Amino acid sequence: MAFMEKLPAGKVLLDDTVPLTAAIEASQSLQSHTIVRRYSDFDLLNNSLQIAGLSLPLPPKKLIGNMDREFIAERQKGLQNYLNVITTNHILSNCELVKKFLDPNNYSANYTEIALQHVSMFFRSEPKWEVVEPLKDIGWRIRKKYFLMKIKNQPKERLVLSWADLGPDKYLSDKDFQCLIKLLPSCLHPYIYRVTFATANESSALLIRMFNEKGTLKDLIYKAKPKDPFLKKYCNPKKVQGLELQQIKTYGRQVLEVLKFLHDKGFPYGHLHASNVMLDGDTCRLLDLENSLLGLPSFYRSYFSQFRKINTLESVDVHCFGHLLYEMTYGRPPDSVPVDSFPPAPSMAVVAVLESTLSCEACKNGMPTVSRLLQMPLFSDVLLTTSEKPQFKIPTKLKEALRIAKECIEKRLIEEQKQIHQHRRLTRAQSHHGSEEERKRRKILARKKSKRSAVENNEEHSAKYSNSNNSAGSGASSPLTSPSSPTPPSTAVEHAPF
Repeated sequence: MAFMEKLPAGKVLLDDTVPLTAAIEASQSLQSHTIVRRYSDFDLLNNSLQIAGLSLPLPPKKLIGNMDREFIAERQKGLQNYLNVITTNHILSNCELVKKFLDPNNYSANYTEIALQHVSMFFRSEPKWEVVEPLKDIGWRIRKKYFLMKIKNQPKERLVLSWADLGPDKYLSDKDFQCLIKLLPSCLHPYIYRVTFATANESSALLIRMFNEKGTLKDLIYKAKPKDPFLKKYCNPKKVQGLELQQIKTYGRQVLEVLKFLHDKGFPYGHLHASNVMLDGDTCRLLDLENSLLGLPSFYRSYFSQFRKINTLESVDVHCFGHLLYEMTYGRPPDSVPVDSFPPAPSMAVVAVLESTLSCEACKNGMPTVSRLLQMPLFSDVLLTTSEKPQFKIPTKLKEALRIAKECIEKRLIEEQKQIHQHRRLTRAQSHHGSEEERKRRKILARKKSKRSAVENNEEHSAKYSNSNNSAGSGASSPLTSPSSPTPPSTAVEHAPF
C-alpha cells in the first residue's frame, strides 16, 4: 500500500518533554547554543501566546532612549524574567511556539506539512476516507497532528484521524511495531476508546477513531470545546471547579480498572492524563494506547523523572493517576510536585489516595500498586455495571517484544533520573561552596591555619636557639652568633569562587 512507502529519513528522535532553559547574555557571540534574538522576536512570540489567556510579563516597547546602558540592563532583566515564566509553565514550555523560539535548530520542521504528506500517501490506497478539516493544535504534542474525517458513503459520521511520528522510546522492531499497531482495533474493553482503523510504516503511525462531540475528561473539567487549541482550552481556565464526589469515584475506578487490565496483559502505557480519557456518557474510556508503541514521552515525564523511585511504567501510571485525581478534585493541576499539603477535598478518602501518589513521602519511597489503589475506601465500594467482556489477544512473540521494549523504556528513564540526581548534587555542592556562610567559614579556617603555622614556626625557632646556647655553654668550639630574625608566618589564602 502507498502509505507503507518509507518517506525520506533525516529526523532526530528528540524527547520533546525535556524542559528547555534560556539565559539572556549581553554578548552576540554566535557560538554553539547561542541564539541572537531581537525584542521584536519576543514580541512576536508573546502575541502568538496570547491565545493561552495568560498575562505574561513581557517588558513594554520603548522608542526613545533604548540604547542607554541603564535601560539595556533593565530590559535584559525583564526579558530573562519573561523567559523564566514561560519555561516553568508546564503547558507553555511544551508547546511548539516556545520550542521553536528557544531551539530553532531542532524545531525548524513544518510538522503539519509532514503529517499531510503521510496522510496523503495513505489516501492513495484508501479512497473511502475524506478529510473534512484539520483540527489545528488540539493536542499538546508537537509531532502529533489531527484531522476531522468522514467516510464517503456515510457523510454524517465524523471521525478523527491522528498521525504521530516516532519518539525516543521506540524500541520495537519495525515489523513488531507495525503488527502491534494493527492489533489495536481488535482491543475491546469497556474503558478503552475503540480504534476504528490503524496502520503504520517504519517512521510513524496513523489511527482513526470516532469523533466525540463531548470531548475528553479534561474538556469536562475545564468546560472547554474539544476543537479549540490546547493552549486556549487548558492554559488559563476561566472557572476552576472540581467534579462531584461520585464522578470522582466512578471515573477513578474505571481508569484504574483499565490500567490493571493493561498491566496484566503486559502492555506498556505510561500516558495517563485527563486529555487521554474520553467521556462517553458516564463512562471513561482510555485513549492513545499507541503512544507507548511509538516511543512517545509522557506528558508528565518532567515530573516523575525527578523521583528515582518512580522507575517502572506501572509506577508511572500510578503517579499520573495522582495528577488525574488531583485535577478531577480541584479543577486544576497541582502547582508543583511533590505536594506538601492538599486543599480541602469532598472526602478524606480522596486526600488519602492523593497522599499515596503525590506527597513527598510517596515520591521518595515509591508508588502503591493499582491493585492497592482499587482496595482503598474511595474506590472499593464503586459498583461498575458493564456487560462488555474485555478482549485483547496479543501473540506470545509480540508479548515478548513488548516486555523487552518496556524494559528499555524503563532503563532510559532510570538513566535520566540518575543524571538528574547527579546534577542536583553537583548544583547543591556548588551552591553551598559559593554561599556567603561557606566563604566566611573558609576564611576563619584559613586564619586559624595561618596562626597555627606561625606558632609552630616560632616554637621551632625557639628550640633551635635554645640548643645553640646549650652548645656554647658546654665549651663548644663554635663561635657565638646572633639569633637570626624570626621567619614571618606563612599565610594561607583561598579564593572563594563567584
